[in-house]
Amino acid sequence: MKFAYRFSGLLGTVYRRGNLSFTRDGSALISPVGNRISVFDLKNNKCETLPLATRLNIVCVGLSPDGSLAILIDEEGAALLVSLIGKCVIHQFYFHKPVHSVSFSPDGKKFVITKDNVALMYHAPGKKREFNAFVLDKTYYGPYDETTCIDWTDDSKCFAVGSKDMSTWVFGAERWANLIYYSLGGHKDIIVACFFEENSLDLYTISQDAALCVWQCDTELDGLKPMPPKDAAREKNAEENDEEFLEEPKGEEVHGKTNPNEKETRHKVKYSRVAKYFFNKEGDFNNLTSAAYHKKTHLLVTGFASGIFHLHELPEFNLIHSLSISDQRIASISINCTGDWIAFGCSGLGQLLVWEWQSESYVLKQQGHFNSMVSLAYSPDGQYIVTGGEDGKVKVWNTSSSFCFVTFTEHTSGVTAVTFTSNGYVILSASLDGTVRAFDLHRYRNFRTFTSPRPSQFSCLAVDSSGEIVSAGSQDSFEIFIWSMQSGRLLDVLAGHEGPISSLSFNPMKCVLASASWDKTVKLWDMLDSWRTKETLILNSDVLVVAFRPDGKELAVAALNGQITFWDHENAVQTGSIEGRHDLQMGRKELDKITAKQAAKGKSFTTLCYSADGQSILAGGLSKFVCIYNVKEQILMKKFEISCNFSLDAMEEYLDRRKMTEFGSMALIDEGAGGEDGVAIPLPGVKRGDMSYRHFKPEIRVTCLRFCPTGRSWAATTTEGLLIYSLDSGLIFDPFELDVDVTPSNIHKTLHQKEYAMAIIMALKLNEKKLIQEVIEAVPNNEVDVVCSSLPDLYVEKVLEFLASAFEISCHLEFYLTWAHKLLMLHGQKLKTRSVKLLPMIQFLQKSIQRHFEDVSKLCEWNIYNIKYALAISQQRGMKRLPEAASVDEEDLDSDRDYLMQKLVGGNVG
Repeated sequence: MKFAYRFSGLLGTVYRRGNLSFTRDGSALISPVGNRISVFDLKNNKCETLPLATRLNIVCVGLSPDGSLAILIDEEGAALLVSLIGKCVIHQFYFHKPVHSVSFSPDGKKFVITKDNVALMYHAPGKKREFNAFVLDKTYYGPYDETTCIDWTDDSKCFAVGSKDMSTWVFGAERWANLIYYSLGGHKDIIVACFFEENSLDLYTISQDAALCVWQCDTELDGLKPMPPKDAAREKNAEENDEEFLEEPKGEEVHGKTNPNEKETRHKVKYSRVAKYFFNKEGDFNNLTSAAYHKKTHLLVTGFASGIFHLHELPEFNLIHSLSISDQRIASISINCTGDWIAFGCSGLGQLLVWEWQSESYVLKQQGHFNSMVSLAYSPDGQYIVTGGEDGKVKVWNTSSSFCFVTFTEHTSGVTAVTFTSNGYVILSASLDGTVRAFDLHRYRNFRTFTSPRPSQFSCLAVDSSGEIVSAGSQDSFEIFIWSMQSGRLLDVLAGHEGPISSLSFNPMKCVLASASWDKTVKLWDMLDSWRTKETLILNSDVLVVAFRPDGKELAVAALNGQITFWDHENAVQTGSIEGRHDLQMGRKELDKITAKQAAKGKSFTTLCYSADGQSILAGGLSKFVCIYNVKEQILMKKFEISCNFSLDAMEEYLDRRKMTEFGSMALIDEGAGGEDGVAIPLPGVKRGDMSYRHFKPEIRVTCLRFCPTGRSWAATTTEGLLIYSLDSGLIFDPFELDVDVTPSNIHKTLHQKEYAMAIIMALKLNEKKLIQEVIEAVPNNEVDVVCSSLPDLYVEKVLEFLASAFEISCHLEFYLTWAHKLLMLHGQKLKTRSVKLLPMIQFLQKSIQRHFEDVSKLCEWNIYNIKYALAISQQRGMKRLPEAASVDEEDLDSDRDYLMQKLVGGNVG
């Protein structure tokens, strides 16, 4: 069993807060998701979450013009400089205060961040090696209140900064003789965005009260005059000052004045307001929350707190579109480089949309669960994951693309459990609304609804290996309900428990149901013998979760006292136990009166899952850690920290003394509630936000764990979202029965001598993926049969495992299919004797082939349809022109059609 599982992806959450950014080519979108960033490749329909994280939630992202670097800044002002090519952290920096926005200059040499009422300009890291990546160049003072937004001119000579004091400031990135700073007013509310016109100093400013001001400058960009050089004495003094050692370089300071005198403004750049426009103020339109401007197409997009957005053409302010995407506040807007796609982020719903405004169609429409996710399940081939949440939604995610492709909203209350049937095409979900629903993945519909005679809240769910018997446990009537999938009828109600049913699990090999309850018992029910109780296992504490091993020979039970016990359920004998209470390692909540160590004594595991081979077990609960235990040795093998996000509660082991006052924790003080979300003010006399709004920190927890049937990955539903951990064998040297003579040069020599079977065995011993691929692809197609028959049984499994992973990325589909077919035909009987051990690998192979089959079959069907359509059209035209020759040409047309279809289908598969 390997334990080299690494963070692979984040599903279930697509956007939290912060600004959206398109990449340089405009084909991918970067979205902040909590303390991580996800990259949505819109052209290839894939999503990737980078394997790096900040300490707190990300509030702003700055992208370099060449698209290779990104600056991620969290809530407290800690920044990470990230390489988007290498997907790693290059540099860390701390700005000491919360940062409102960050923006690179168009030439990529500098970047500006805004914090408090100042703008700080830094030298951006370049290609030359630097000791410190962030060097402060200038500090700009001017606004009285907090700064909100930044925009640069196209030539990087100047930038504009908007502020909450309703003013906009234009600063020179260099010391220009005729422009050092300029202050613009004209608004009556907070400045939301400011934009320069293309290749001009003309400016647009937009405020929160839905007003747009158009500012015209009397000087072109070429008209900016450089500052005359300083005299020699000043330069000498400056050099002497530079020699003094400074712990932190302060940089040059620029102090702006709101009302400079006439002497200071003489021969300087001047702005004049040429127009002021107002957006439609009906309803909630006057609360403008975000804006984006595309300079080449002069397209302005504005979003409002009501979920409505406008498209205007500037400078004439012509309305193009006015549409609504939801009833929640639009937190961020971004336009790609071509101006075709517009991205919208709604933080209230966790919604991310990419809209093509010219064709009025969605390029991307994704939304996570509104509330926390409670349950998940893998499909039998590992291609899909289904999740259920407290918002009553059931979502199905594709593991290869990380996108949700269907959402079922039939439940009217929180979903407590989800599962797939054995064929993988039916999803079952249990809910607190008193129903168990079956969904069809062929037609995407709810085709069966199971209910109980009396209304009951279902807390758990299980389906047998045949997919015929569906069972659900009730948390209020203490009963288990059994239904038939075929007929939908209630078959029986199993009574006997004296407490709420907490978990159900079917034996994969037999029709035996295990039920766990708060009455400190686990009951085993025989489904084939009149649903009678076969055994009752008595424990010392309330039972929270029960799980069968994949081969059905062992039962794992987690109880409230923190113990995991293992049972031989055939003989009702306990075979082992693990004391897991100390491994949970709880964090201390901000308002807890006791320490984390004391709090952990009353905690326990709430979810269990066996690995695909049954040798290990995953356990998680109200903690940021997931533990993996070896079942045979009953020891802790590894602990996975699922999050390092301190924006969540119960993350720290000890409380920070700086957050404690003589009156208690500072967490009790709800500062500025509702202000930043821009909510309406419904209560009279309230000056800021909604008094009914409350800010809270969600607690970190793991609600469900599941291993992928292929054994290559496992998933966890957490407060952060749906986290996927997978094996990354490319980073680890893991040889197999390695000899001294097995070297890459010897492998190439053996391959040159055309001893293919020996070369494959040597490559598998070295276990280098690229080398194995090179050797296998060097085998001629007509010799695959001979090589497969001469491989030892031990290496057949290794080759099949390689083929399964190669199918995921390789384009040599027919060649690898030939290998898989020959190996299974020649060694199938011997492999069948070890089917239990080899099941994860076979399912991994099945998953890869099934995905290609679906893709190729869709392509073939589409091509066949097009050929039939083209032939039908040509036949119709031929009949019109030559009606007397129609009967003669019919046979030729049929033979031509058959020939074309055979060539087409054969060509696509090959």
